[in-house]
Amino acid sequence: MLVTADCISTGIDIRAVVRLFFALTNQSYSVLIDKKQIHMRKLMIAVSFIMLAHGTFAQKGFSLKEDPSRKKVDIVYDGKVLTSYCYFDSTEKPVLFPVKTVSGITVTRGYPVAPREGERTDHPHHLGIWLNYESVNGLDFWNNSTAIAREKLDHYGSIRHQKVVSASGKGDKAALQTTSNWVDHSGNILLNEVTDFHFGVSGKDFIIDRTSTLSAVAPELEFKDVKDGMLAIRVSRALEMPSKEAGSFVDAHGEVTKVPAMDNSKVTGLYVNREGVQGDSVWGKRSEWAYLKGKEGGKDVAIIIIDHPSNPGYPTYWHARGYGLFAANPLGQKVFSKGKEELDLKLTKGEKVSFSYRIVIHEGAVSAKDVDALMKSFTQVKK
Repeated sequence: MLVTADCISTGIDIRAVVRLFFALTNQSYSVLIDKKQIHMRKLMIAVSFIMLAHGTFAQKGFSLKEDPSRKKVDIVYDGKVLTSYCYFDSTEKPVLFPVKTVSGITVTRGYPVAPREGERTDHPHHLGIWLNYESVNGLDFWNNSTAIAREKLDHYGSIRHQKVVSASGKGDKAALQTTSNWVDHSGNILLNEVTDFHFGVSGKDFIIDRTSTLSAVAPELEFKDVKDGMLAIRVSRALEMPSKEAGSFVDAHGEVTKVPAMDNSKVTGLYVNREGVQGDSVWGKRSEWAYLKGKEGGKDVAIIIIDHPSNPGYPTYWHARGYGLFAANPLGQKVFSKGKEELDLKLTKGEKVSFSYRIVIHEGAVSAKDVDALMKSFTQVKK
């Protein structure tokens, strides 16, 4: 068997590690460097030593790795990808995908980009974590996807990534700033978006703070009160709420999406808000925070979303569906209040509005006290 020094791509000096191994074991290392045959047992020991050394030398804490050819930025912690900022053309918006706990448990649905066995295949526009809205000057940014028929595309908008402004990571903190344009089907710009992500790890919490500032480019803009918006995550099958019934959901254009009943044997999710409201009753209620808890990979996990007092419509209404859509929508007030309230947020050219949220991917049991502490540290920061 022949082995070369570049046979394993690890990002470290393989020859140096091999030399170190054989020096410690009083063995010759020239056979590897010169590509001569060696005994299989020695080879396996050497490879194991190399892999151990790679793990030891891997960068600790956060690092951000830009990959323009694959249209993403990996957010890496202790050598493992916790999430990636992805700006695929097929998603019609930038997303964080997949999203994992600090230990590596995936909490997001894979469909339609990386489907997994047993997942639901409804709502192909639900992917990872994203921010957009169903009605901006009548254009639907929320429901747009590759599933939309060509003759209907004029009714939909897209969010097009423009550039990564900055990306940095060190220790338990990382930051990413990006710019995007909200455009109609012809490419006309309605809004400029600047988004700041701040990533952190504290114990078993992977913390994502997102602030998106939208600046009006069009002369006038109206965010009509509708149910589909604004900051959202689509969760894995195990974190959905158990349901024995099929469902049908209608968007602003009258399009119906059917969500079939499925096997619930490993489905464990439960929504809880700050007032103690649970389950389906969280939908359409205002609250400063809400979380979805359950078991994924045999472990207790929770996804926590916290609203910020500077946001329009604070505290937000929750668009939390049992089939796995977990969203904060501060702008859909007429829908959620059944006509008692109405916002219809409007901007004129040059005006700005910002939305700030904290998303926490938590591993282990969770309590209201824990979430209140996370809210306090987040809301004390002025936006």
